[in-house]
Amino acid sequence: MILYEIHTWAWLTELSRQSGSPVTLATVPASEWDRLGAWGFDSIWLMGVWERSPIGALIAREEQGLEASYRAALPDYQRDDVCGSPYSIRRYSVDPRLGGPDGLAKARENLAGRGLGLILDFVPNHVAPDHPWLKEHPEYFIHGADEDLIRDPASFMASYGNVVACGRDPYFPAWTDTAQLNAFRPEPRRAAVETLWSVAQQCDGVRCDMAMLLVNRIFERTWGLRAGTMPSTEYWKEVIPAVRSRHQDFTFIAEAYWDMEWELQQQGFDYCYDKRLYDRLEHSGAAEIREHLSASTGYQRKLLRFIENHDEPRAAATLGAGRSKAAAVIVSTTPGALLLHEGQFEGHRIKLPVQLRRRPPEASDCALEAFYRRLLSSIRRGSLRKGEWQLCDVAGWRDNESYHNVLAWSRQWGEERSLVVVNWSGAGSQAQVRAPWPAAGGKYVLTDVIRNEEYLRDGEELASAGLYVDLGPWDFHVFRVSQVPAT
Repeated sequence: MILYEIHTWAWLTELSRQSGSPVTLATVPASEWDRLGAWGFDSIWLMGVWERSPIGALIAREEQGLEASYRAALPDYQRDDVCGSPYSIRRYSVDPRLGGPDGLAKARENLAGRGLGLILDFVPNHVAPDHPWLKEHPEYFIHGADEDLIRDPASFMASYGNVVACGRDPYFPAWTDTAQLNAFRPEPRRAAVETLWSVAQQCDGVRCDMAMLLVNRIFERTWGLRAGTMPSTEYWKEVIPAVRSRHQDFTFIAEAYWDMEWELQQQGFDYCYDKRLYDRLEHSGAAEIREHLSASTGYQRKLLRFIENHDEPRAAATLGAGRSKAAAVIVSTTPGALLLHEGQFEGHRIKLPVQLRRRPPEASDCALEAFYRRLLSSIRRGSLRKGEWQLCDVAGWRDNESYHNVLAWSRQWGEERSLVVVNWSGAGSQAQVRAPWPAAGGKYVLTDVIRNEEYLRDGEELASAGLYVDLGPWDFHVFRVSQVPAT
């Protein structure tokens, strides 16, 4: 799956500015849907469509730390630019200011007409402080005492005569614009299933925010005795099958950290964030990346790979143009799903806080956008994302250790073969790369689909010594390999 994330509110604000009149999900121009469809994505993730909390928006405006991030992103920031966090959800109904449920239905129809699925958010851990459940079902929540509210007002809130914990994970301060659900109680689990039944009628899958927080042992570590007795069944093992009993092909994507990807895959998720690879691309060398890619392909196929999203800094800002291209090649041609982010292709550098309704104008990097067009066009066809994937052996010479910087892998899909080679370093590197499939006699053409260059090589040499490569800093080859017909 190739998934493209859109910051829905900022996107609609931009379209409204361009058209000179308000644009909602119901009135997005056909040309915009055509533009998205032309990239060859499988699904669009409309991030932040659900009804946001007015109380959460007020909290987001008053938080000084957040205000600093707003001003960093928007030099002309105004308080009414804050529409609240998309993860402080008051109701799982599309915000009327974005077009409401009818607008979402129209958007889904437009996407489906272009062969695109629709992914939306689901936040299992918490709800907004004015969500109806706080009044109607206080038993759904983690509770505190009056002394907790006095001692730690940043972690607890007063709610309809109760003291309720704010949502949190065990390593960071609480999210003050949320109320913490009790994942150990059966009632909120049933409520989550019913919510997802409704959501599944409106889209093709969900990205589950901070999915690992609902794993029993993590939830117990976070909340201890406040949560009560740990249930015998894991949250996701109960929720996911119940949803699929009515919506068999519904896709579940886990935002996952702390090396919990395998565990969440076993609990039913189709894909889990590959945060470990992201961190290694940002901080590590080729050896650590090669080690990560040595995991079983069955496990890797259920990872969601990315070099930026709404939670992470922009790739162009953190990696730079050359290194971000090499990283994009890696995440696009290894097993698993691929997550791409609005603005990534254009080389945008400003990380937009999710609470803002608009973003600043940024110049586009035309060369980077052209690179992404060629890359996505190439991976949509044949063996670059299909077939058997395998790491390749890379060798060098005693007096040249630069081959350690080179990563390589191949795929074979029927008679089609591909070979990807990446120099993951800021220095020139040379290596001999041996693909796992044998090269018979005769000649082979290696076509670099990004640069549109061809190389003719002898089959016997490829089978014995391997392919010699000489790559500049952060350089790469994305080859289609074909045998020259005998004459």
